[in-house]
Amino acid sequence: MVDFRRVLQWYSHESVQKALVEAGKNREVVSVFQDGSFGKRPDVIQYPTDVIQAVAEGTVSFHGSVEQWSNPMELDVGMTKAQLDKLRTGWSLIIDPDVKDFEIAKLVTKEIVGLLYKHGVKNISVKFTGGKGFHIGIPFESFPERINLQPTNILYPSLYQTIIEYIKWYSKDSLKEKLLAFDDAENLAKRIGKSLKDITVDNELDPFKLISMDIFGSRHLFRLPYSLHESSLLVSLPIKPEKIDKFKKEDATIERAKVEEKFLIPVEKNDAEGLVVEALDWASKYKLEIKEELPQMKKFVRMQEIPEMFFPPCIKFLLKGLSDGRKRALFILITFLRNMGWSDEKIQNKIFEWNEKNIPPLRANYLRSQLRWHFRQDRNLLPPNCDNETFYKQIGAYDICCKEVDHANVKNPVNVPLRKLKERKQRIK
Repeated sequence: MVDFRRVLQWYSHESVQKALVEAGKNREVVSVFQDGSFGKRPDVIQYPTDVIQAVAEGTVSFHGSVEQWSNPMELDVGMTKAQLDKLRTGWSLIIDPDVKDFEIAKLVTKEIVGLLYKHGVKNISVKFTGGKGFHIGIPFESFPERINLQPTNILYPSLYQTIIEYIKWYSKDSLKEKLLAFDDAENLAKRIGKSLKDITVDNELDPFKLISMDIFGSRHLFRLPYSLHESSLLVSLPIKPEKIDKFKKEDATIERAKVEEKFLIPVEKNDAEGLVVEALDWASKYKLEIKEELPQMKKFVRMQEIPEMFFPPCIKFLLKGLSDGRKRALFILITFLRNMGWSDEKIQNKIFEWNEKNIPPLRANYLRSQLRWHFRQDRNLLPPNCDNETFYKQIGAYDICCKEVDHANVKNPVNVPLRKLKERKQRIK
């Protein structure tokens, strides 16, 4: 459980409130709660009091959009690329090298920062994510205003994706060399909980099987600088690139962190022009095809109601009531039941019935607020995937399914009843 006294202690600082408002300027800013669920979209923070109000309503973390908008509140589900381009005024290059080892994350971040310096980029920001790694950022002002006669603000996500793929290609050999100098391949695999074959290709280490560097689509969110991490309660703390080696997680605790460094604040314009030119030249030589990604939130379409008898064991287990993980279970159950085609009224009745089995029950006002939020959503919001450590494994729901469900082929609880129904229809035929 999150200690909200510590959350309030951090966000009560005037300097923190101002830093969040500055970081969220012209961005969509979304609340994240202690169970990992997201608040309403679109949303913004414009004043320091907005931060405190959000925290009073249960917000632990603030996530902002990679893109900047003329009016974020005009964003809507299912907008076309042309509509998004019209609203978008810019975008930041956020590089997120994700690896489940803090020391490896430091090494990778330093290597990518060095690569950017080699390409003449000066506006380089680095921040600890609050989890296991770092974000590297370049502000929109670093890019030329136009590229091939097109305004750069409309070249998201295609140009962003090209640059990320180029960075991965350019850094692959040097990263491999640095990683093997740090430790041998077998130990590197152990450090991130994988087997040796998982991180090698033809018996050679592949850095990007050790590290994942995701390519973002439209309306992607990242944890804002000086926001808390919703699980660790560590501060997503900006640091000077040259201080990566000396940085320790303890430096990002609520008690020790200070608002000192800026993130994505330009000191020079067009300094990333060389990086853009090299990335586009590389892409043309290798005929890289970049797919334009539209928002991944789809309009919610209610299917035919699926009865409880087809539910997977994990959902049946949660429906028996819990003493720990009740809020996480609530998020799972509401999203699952909506995807089972249940009516809002039936879901509400089931949730209140379930809550009576909890020890102790959740507050009725909390249930109502969560139900209202979900019922307002006109997008397909799935429950977390089966392998989610926080949502299933920590509350004992994952192992319940292991005898009945093949987790190698079933990624989400929603898949189980759909497969059962399909098999049943085939048997009837």
